[in-house]
Amino acid sequence: MGIQLSKGQRIDLTKTNPGLTKAVIGLGWDTNKYSGGQDFDLDASAFLADQNSKCVNDHDFIFYNNLQHPSGAVVHTGDNRTGEGDGDDEQLVVDFTKIPAHVHRIGITVTIHDAEVRQQNFGQVSNAFVRLVDESNNQELLRFDLGEDFSIETAVVFCELYRHGNDWKFNAIGSGFSGGLAALCRNYGLQV
Repeated sequence: MGIQLSKGQRIDLTKTNPGLTKAVIGLGWDTNKYSGGQDFDLDASAFLADQNSKCVNDHDFIFYNNLQHPSGAVVHTGDNRTGEGDGDDEQLVVDFTKIPAHVHRIGITVTIHDAEVRQQNFGQVSNAFVRLVDESNNQELLRFDLGEDFSIETAVVFCELYRHGNDWKFNAIGSGFSGGLAALCRNYGLQV
């Protein structure tokens, strides 16, 4: 079991784990019993942003329709449309050795697909977490449980990986957005 983080906490990744080159970002959640009669489909995404926290182009946005960054730095392992079962519901693999020089931060987010139409929000989601695992030995280095702080939000920035000199750090964010994926895209400078 890795280090348990709380909201707002920052921790070194590559400095304290010098052999860490590839990390699996595991994201998970449960949905509450009330769903309005519609299935929940939560989607993980990664925004590879520059020093101004903006994506340079659409290729810097990794999600279910663009599973891999051209550099190979971030790979989405695939869309889980139900979130059923224990463990990670979706995963992103980050290769620190391949991250382009213009990328200074990687925002890891989760959105609810068609949230407005289905009348769903993160107030109906529980046990949400993000964990970071060293791919080389499958050891969990850290975990951040988001808690139950959400009500009407349809998108959440779970965490951010960011450059600090030559090293990478992890920031436990847990910040909600209304407006779903479109609002997140605009936040990271992408046209919707």
